[in-house]
Amino acid sequence: MNEELAVAKSLTEIILPLPQEEVEVLASILKRKEVHKGEIILREGMIASDFYYIESGMLRQFYFKGKHDITEHFANEKQCAVCILSLFRQEPTRLIVEALENGVIYLIPYSKLLELTEKYSLLASFLRKMLEDSLCISQEKADSWRFETARERYNRFLTEFPQAAKRASINHIASYLLMTPESLSRVRAGAL
Repeated sequence: MNEELAVAKSLTEIILPLPQEEVEVLASILKRKEVHKGEIILREGMIASDFYYIESGMLRQFYFKGKHDITEHFANEKQCAVCILSLFRQEPTRLIVEALENGVIYLIPYSKLLELTEKYSLLASFLRKMLEDSLCISQEKADSWRFETARERYNRFLTEFPQAAKRASINHIASYLLMTPESLSRVRAGAL
């Protein structure tokens, strides 16, 4: 429980500071999971039930479009990942969650967190902030695809995901930016 308490404290400091009692209650529902590079944590067709908080390592969310996999999101240390549509609607997800590195993640069961929000008002605010952050990230990405050039998208990626820029493969980064690896190489070289 000491590990979970430290993780809950770290998580709440990032999202929304909570009183000790609510940090302890949050810690009580966390589930530690060691992940291995290439491990699929959530498969297409499964129903999402958790937020993923990354203590160490890196996750990516992706989907298949034809024969190509398209990276939707990266998350690394002290960040969260969630398949929000599947989580809310309790429908099979089209997104896949994969560990890009060996690491440790903490599962935050949505149903248990929702139950806790009935009793703890600041945990309700914490959950709302987590969801707001997730929705804002999705909107910013969609806007980037719609309104920015390849160079602008890449520069935004470097700012918003500096660890992914260093640690993810060029193919995953290119698919996240909706480019081919060759186009990404040209952008990196300043040709685009």
